[in-house]
Amino acid sequence: MAQPKYLSGDAAAINEFLDRFDTFLLDCDGVIWSGDHVFEGVVDTLQLLRSRGKQVIFVTNNSTKSREQYLTKFTKLGIPAAADEIFGSAYSSAIYISRILRLPPGRDKVFVLGESGIENELRAEGVRFVGGTDPSFLRNMTPEDFRGIADGSLLDPEVGCVLAGLDMHINYLKLSHALHYLHRGAVFLATNTDSTFPSNSSLFPGAGSIGTAPLAYMSGKRPLPLGKPSQAMLDAVEGRFRLDRSRTCMVGDRLNTDIQFGVEGGLGGTLLVLTGVCKPGDWEKEDAPAVPGFYVDKLSDLLAAGSSSSE
Repeated sequence: MAQPKYLSGDAAAINEFLDRFDTFLLDCDGVIWSGDHVFEGVVDTLQLLRSRGKQVIFVTNNSTKSREQYLTKFTKLGIPAAADEIFGSAYSSAIYISRILRLPPGRDKVFVLGESGIENELRAEGVRFVGGTDPSFLRNMTPEDFRGIADGSLLDPEVGCVLAGLDMHINYLKLSHALHYLHRGAVFLATNTDSTFPSNSSLFPGAGSIGTAPLAYMSGKRPLPLGKPSQAMLDAVEGRFRLDRSRTCMVGDRLNTDIQFGVEGGLGGTLLVLTGVCKPGDWEKEDAPAVPGFYVDKLSDLLAAGSSSSE
């Protein structure tokens, strides 16, 4: 098995690494920050990349925020960024539904398991939706709900798609609606299938564990994922930014999302950082989904390169 190259502390190797790429796709949770804690040196690292003419694109599976909501977080945390540099799974899903899936008239609503980030991106694309953060779904199931969902009287006949993301208010009522929409032929999509997400230096349940996996198990249907490592997301990123895959590097903290995303997408390189989910040697396990080309202890280790090229 090929082994990734360890870059931390090797200025010459880091310079050579940086010179290979024009574009860096950066994951956020576990790479840039953990919760509201920005990892040391991240701002300076981003400045270094930009000073060397690199295109920086933030590609995140977290669907709880829209691009504008993410921009607010970047600004609050003191990280220079533009909305056009942010590409999240909520945005990827909205683009797929509005421009590729194109649900038929009369069946063009989406039932959302997720937070306001998904709703904001769907709204921006002109996609109608129900569920999500609607207060009427934030309650316990009643006998009337069981009857109404079973006979269809409480279901919206215009729903033609179920989109499952990270829903921090998931409950039996929402899952019951989603299941019956799927039984009636709705398309099953997932913003991502992450089992966990890193926050506050720990791991919490991810979108895959909260909604996607339970729905897949109960319905017998597998969703189309629209976040990393789905190549549908990479195709959308490539189309949006017109990047050259051979000169693009994916930077992340997970083998089964970020690194697999870059490897399967034929990107020029992948860089694993050890401030999130994965630890040294994880790529040597028999069930490792992908092996990174390079790894560093933390993103700011790239600062060893300095502001100018090694040439």
